Amino acid sequence: MPLSPDQQAEIDALRSESQPTLRATVPGMEAHLYKAHEVLDHGFIRVIDYMGDDAAICQAARVSYGKGTKSVQNDEGLIRYLMRHWHSTPFEMCEIKLHVKLPVFVARQWIRHRTANVNEYSARYSILDREFYIPAPEHINAQSTVNNQGRGGLLEGEEAARVLEILKADSSRAYDHYQEMISDEGQDGLARELARMNLPANIYTQWYWKVDLHNLFHFLRLRADAHAQYEIRVYADAICKVVADWVPAAYGAFEDYRLGGATLSGKALDCLRRMLKGETVTQENSGMSKGEWREFEGVLNAPA
Repeated sequence: MPLSPDQQAEIDALRSESQPTLRATVPGMEAHLYKAHEVLDHGFIRVIDYMGDDAAICQAARVSYGKGTKSVQNDEGLIRYLMRHWHSTPFEMCEIKLHVKLPVFVARQWIRHRTANVNEYSARYSILDREFYIPAPEHINAQSTVNNQGRGGLLEGEEAARVLEILKADSSRAYDHYQEMISDEGQDGLARELARMNLPANIYTQWYWKVDLHNLFHFLRLRADAHAQYEIRVYADAICKVVADWVPAAYGAFEDYRLGGATLSGKALDCLRRMLKGETVTQENSGMSKGEWREFEGVLNAPA
């Protein structure tokens, strides 16, 4: 169950009240406020607060650039110009605060994006719930043979069943021992800050995560990419849907230039020009390494 009864009661109470405001609001985001969007087996994301909208991005850009933007006829055109030319500060005028429930090993990947404000549930003060991420059978994969940090083919049959059973049994056993160690029935009980070291990396944690739109787009460009690990990508995909309702013009430009676009090196551009002239270009005469060539081919052959 992603939400506890107490959390659901809090959401219901917050959504039952509304406050008048003079600041910019976005109907799409007002509909998202406090609602939990389920991710994985026990996780979720939910919007706690937000600031700014598409107009705030344009307002900041026009203050910064003045008359230089007057040739842009509309806000959407300006936003696309800013995205196309990698301007960042106007997008920093918008912020979002999310409540996220996620497995610890996903949180360790997520926290590498150090441009946000984070406050995590503390297992020093509180007792973690018995909730673990157990992959669905269709997400039990072997190690990739071409990418040291990626997945290969799907495990099937007895091997897949054995792996799932190990994951479930080890998670339950570790939590049983955690409870035994912190129990104060007939013993002093181990300090929670020490007992937590025995918990597995697939146990769920929670945090509040506040980030500006520029850095959020950077996070989404990496984590909503098809090459990102599935377990963090599904969180990024859920956030993408929220952002599309919050700043539709900015998200449309981001989707076009970042998610749907590609950055090519000078060597890759040279190869592309040669190909357009009818020349046969191979990895051997491209000047690129095997890894670079493989990525270049991936860009050229990516589905539309």
